[in-house]
Amino acid sequence: MGAAGVAAAAAGAHVSADPNLATAASFLMLGAAAVTGGCALAAARGPGWSFATVGAGIITLGTVLFSGTLAARALWNIVLFPMAAPAGGTMLILGWLVLALAAFERETRAG
Repeated sequence: MGAAGVAAAAAGAHVSADPNLATAASFLMLGAAAVTGGCALAAARGPGWSFATVGAGIITLGTVLFSGTLAARALWNIVLFPMAAPAGGTMLILGWLVLALAAFERETRAG
């Protein structure tokens, strides 16, 4: 996602002046950092289910859907499906909330 964010920023600077491309780039890079942090937290907690794992997964899906929709519209005038960007944005909000719950998980599982 981070590399896609850099590519979207470059496309925004050199291919299309659509401001949605800059928004997509920002969300891709921020999402990459969030997912990296969530995965690191999940790995530190040990194998198995955790809010960090679920939150990182939801953020990944939301970022791809939200940013992909904005980029496709900006670069190729393609609409993935109606309300795709708001659906991705809603997933991002949910993912961040679930990731925040990981801070309150008490148990560290032994691996």
